[in-house]
Amino acid sequence: MGEEADVFATAALPRWLQVSERLIREIGAGRLADGARLPPERDMAADLGIAVGTLRKALADLAAKGLLERRQGSGNYVRHRVGVPSVYSLFRLELTQGGGLPTAELIAVERRAKPADAPAFGLSPEAYRIRRLRRLDGEAVALEEIWLDAVLAPALRAEDLSESLYLSYRGLFGIEIARVEDRIGVAPVPDWTHRDFASPSGASVGYIVRLAALPDGTGAEYSRTWFDPDRARYVSRMTKELS
Repeated sequence: MGEEADVFATAALPRWLQVSERLIREIGAGRLADGARLPPERDMAADLGIAVGTLRKALADLAAKGLLERRQGSGNYVRHRVGVPSVYSLFRLELTQGGGLPTAELIAVERRAKPADAPAFGLSPEAYRIRRLRRLDGEAVALEEIWLDAVLAPALRAEDLSESLYLSYRGLFGIEIARVEDRIGVAPVPDWTHRDFASPSGASVGYIVRLAALPDGTGAEYSRTWFDPDRARYVSRMTKELS
C-alpha cells in the first residue's frame, strides 16, 4: 500500500444548507418521491439532530426553489423540478442506493507546475493542486486531485477553502464555473491514498477526469477523481420538460 495521507478540517457548510442540500439530492435521486409528505417538522428535526428553526430555514430554501409545497395545517409535500440550483449540482457521485450528503476533507494544497500529462487548460504554467478525501453521508467514497489555474488565484491557502470548492472560488476570487466536461473510466488508486479509502494503492477503481471552464470558455480547472464503485456511482440526469 502506498503512503497514507492525513486529512485536515475544512470549513463546513452551514447546518441548514447541509440539510437543504441533502434533501435536494434525495429528491433528485428519487428517494423522496414527487408528492410525498415529509414527516412533521418536530419529528424530522429530531431525526436529523437539529433545531426546528434550522430545519425550517432548510425547508424554506427548498420551497423557494420549487421543491416543496407547504400546505397550512397539512404539512410539507415534495415537488420534483429540473434545473434546481444547488451547491453540489456539479457533484455527480451518489451512494449506490442514491443521494448522500457530500463532505470533503483536505489532504494538501500547494502551488506546483501543471502535470505534464494534463490537457491544456488556463493561461499559467502553474496551478494550485488540491487533494481531498470525499465522503457521502460520512462514508469515504472518493479521492480528488484538483488543479486550479494559478492565474485565477493570487494565493490559495488551506484555511481559505470550504467543503464546496466552487463556493470558495466564487467567494474568494469571483470565479464562476460555467461548464464542465467529464470523462469516465477506470484507473489505479494513487499512492497518496488515505486509510479511510477502502481500495489500496494500485487497485482499479472508477475514475473521472473533469475539465471546467469559465463563462467565456477559458479553461479554469482540471481534476481527477478516483471513486469506490462498491460504495458510489457516477450519476448524470437529464429531464426534458414538456411545453
